[in-house]
Amino acid sequence: MGVIAWIVLGAVAGLIAENLTGKKAGLLLATVIGIVGALLGGFLAKELFGVQTLDTFFNLSTWVTAIIGAVVLFLLFGAIRGRGGRTRRSGGGWRSRSRATSGRRSRW
Repeated sequence: MGVIAWIVLGAVAGLIAENLTGKKAGLLLATVIGIVGALLGGFLAKELFGVQTLDTFFNLSTWVTAIIGAVVLFLLFGAIRGRGGRTRRSGGGWRSRSRATSGRRSRW
């Protein structure tokens, strides 16, 4: 497959994996995770099962391998990102917490 095919495959696989996992990453990061996931999935399929899955663009095994690899990477990415002290889901930052707890508006 050519470079353009890898980018398209990675973008589509990354977006599908993003929706399957519920992790929101954006188009660029989803594309990168999709491409890396396709490579990882293809490598693992070749090593574990002895099959070449990433030969052609219009092969079902290519797409399944890419999507599964991207899902695994999204889950790993979410686990690593969730370990950091603050995530996007944690409440919106210091300004929203200070206003919510004080009950009055600050002059600053």
